[in-house]
Amino acid sequence: MEFFIISMLNGVSYGLLLFMLSSGLTLIFSMMGVLNFAHASFYMVGAYIGYTASQTLGFWPALVVAPVAVGVLGALFERLSLRKVHKFGHVPELLVTFGLSYIILELVQLIWGRTAVEFPPPELLRGPAFTLVHHANDSIQLVWGAARDACSVEGALCSPFPATRAFMMAVAVLMLVALWLLLTRTRIGLVIQAALSHPEMVEALGHNVPRVFMLVFGVGTALAGLAGVIGGSTFVTEPAMAATVGSVIFVVVVVGGMGSLPGAFLASLLIGVIQTFAVGMDHSFVSVAQQLGVQLSEGLQNNSVLRLTLSQVAPILPYLFLVLILIFRPKGLLGTRET
Repeated sequence: MEFFIISMLNGVSYGLLLFMLSSGLTLIFSMMGVLNFAHASFYMVGAYIGYTASQTLGFWPALVVAPVAVGVLGALFERLSLRKVHKFGHVPELLVTFGLSYIILELVQLIWGRTAVEFPPPELLRGPAFTLVHHANDSIQLVWGAARDACSVEGALCSPFPATRAFMMAVAVLMLVALWLLLTRTRIGLVIQAALSHPEMVEALGHNVPRVFMLVFGVGTALAGLAGVIGGSTFVTEPAMAATVGSVIFVVVVVGGMGSLPGAFLASLLIGVIQTFAVGMDHSFVSVAQQLGVQLSEGLQNNSVLRLTLSQVAPILPYLFLVLILIFRPKGLLGTRET
């Protein structure tokens, strides 16, 4: 039982990290129609800026400084580069953001090196948020913190849940609520949405549409920077971190529905939970079939593909999910436009 609970929480926390990343990308696409290939690179920049800022200012100030710095960089990129190619269509936009991702990668390696840097979480987030204690009588107890006394009892098995993951989950939920309120309950959100569908009317009312788009791009990249600080301190800060999540967040955006923030949230949770459970299950397709009572021939039992375990195929599950969505529901789970 504790395996299921901890795996579910790990899956949800990983899914919410994907949402923190994909929310900025979804915001940019839904408002501007730009699919930013360098979005994961801004996530990496946020982690490294947070690492540098935390060494002098501390973690909590860095949690504010890094997203703001990444947002400013994103807004400058939109103003000086992306805006100039926007009128030529989507292909030049994709190419310029694709090129930017490689430039950022090389700059990060030149400044911070090619190896991982040590970016520890603050003292408050070190250790477990709570511990599930499985006692010898098969009862399960939830204890806040490390639960050293309960774990010292003979026969007790303890499953701690890291405080960094709990903090990640809380920030992601707050981000979802804040974005929803911004877009649906504020004048700024109404102007942003109107600028997408009726830019001429918005300009006639006295609003600067290019500036609105620049601010949207900056906010989207700032969200990626915030995810970078939290993800970098929770997992690892290294030059490969952008490539690790870069393709997965595009899967999230497509599966959820292009431009749909609730769809991105749902897809993030589904992919995070499915992949986490798959990683934790060391069962091959042959063993699963045998447990279900399915008789396989000797040739099938020795087949190298069928002997692959679920943990081995876990990395390809999001892309299999993507293929199925594109076949059976091209609009995505909650999308309104064809992908």
